[in-house]
Amino acid sequence: MTLRAVLGLTILALLAVSSVACARQTLAPTGADAPTQTPAAPLPTTESQGQLPDSNGLPSIASLVERIRPSVVSITTEAVRRGMFRNFTDEGAGSGIIIRPDGLIATNAHVISGFDGIQVHLDDGRTFDAEIVGQDLISDLAVLRIGAEDLPYVVPTGSDALRVGDWVLAVGNAVALRGGPTVTLGIVSGRDRTITTELGQLFDLIQTDAAINAGNSGGPLVDLDGNVVGINTAIMRQAQGIGFAVSSYVAVPILDSLIETGRYIRPLIGLTGADVTPALGLGLDEGVLVTSMPRGGPAYASGIRVGDIITSLNGIPTADMPSFLSTLWSFRPGDEISVAFQSGGKTRTVKLTLIERPQ
Repeated sequence: MTLRAVLGLTILALLAVSSVACARQTLAPTGADAPTQTPAAPLPTTESQGQLPDSNGLPSIASLVERIRPSVVSITTEAVRRGMFRNFTDEGAGSGIIIRPDGLIATNAHVISGFDGIQVHLDDGRTFDAEIVGQDLISDLAVLRIGAEDLPYVVPTGSDALRVGDWVLAVGNAVALRGGPTVTLGIVSGRDRTITTELGQLFDLIQTDAAINAGNSGGPLVDLDGNVVGINTAIMRQAQGIGFAVSSYVAVPILDSLIETGRYIRPLIGLTGADVTPALGLGLDEGVLVTSMPRGGPAYASGIRVGDIITSLNGIPTADMPSFLSTLWSFRPGDEISVAFQSGGKTRTVKLTLIERPQ
């Protein structure tokens, strides 16, 4: 029997005796020497992993954890805040992933944003002060740098092949427990999720039931082949089995840009929209309803107005806000694009030139 099959039977048995709490859904962000200077070697195949049972005869994922663990770091933050009567120290904790051997670390923006004292704690026991290389609040991603070389590292990859039902591990500094990172096991529960947090909307997320807790933010979501398929970023408070990660497909170009320039440049079309649904009675089942727009933006200058419904960008359908933004962000400032929309029951197409989105 393969590793995935045995794990499936084991987890289903455990779930059968678990109680699931139903609660109000409130989303929130989660907050020896280096072994090698090259990425972790490919992990054993499913079949070979199945040949390494633990003492109870069940397959073990310990070898996978041992390979990913050296590249996972814990992050602690500190800042002095001004209070009404006296100043106080605000502290936080999170996780990160070493993505370059020269000390570059990926994490969540909400883990480090607003803090002036940031420390990174390596799996080998060393601690370094860290500086912020860049951060992107829209995707909740950031890159830190520490003064270390020849570190074990991983390159996020593989999320494009991820399927609902695939097994994944969440690794990170859960609730800042001492003794190394916490590892939890679950499955991919959904793809392309959009959620709203205190920081705003996050798009194109992986949903998993692998337990993610405060402090896991910025840690890796790993498949059974050892690929870092996502970066854990949010949990659903007062609910069980609902966590989210930024997919590696979304994260990699943003992280690369943060490393190269300190920022991720997005285009601006100049409008705010909402999903069109049949319940709105607008005569369309999908699209993006323009809800607000500044007078000085490209969309307004092209003739688009509040109440219009955008149906495609450059011929690519925009069924909802996630697909609209995903398509929009595939362009660059300065690109001229065509926008198809419905206005007053008539279909129109205009051309406009995108500008750079302010940081």
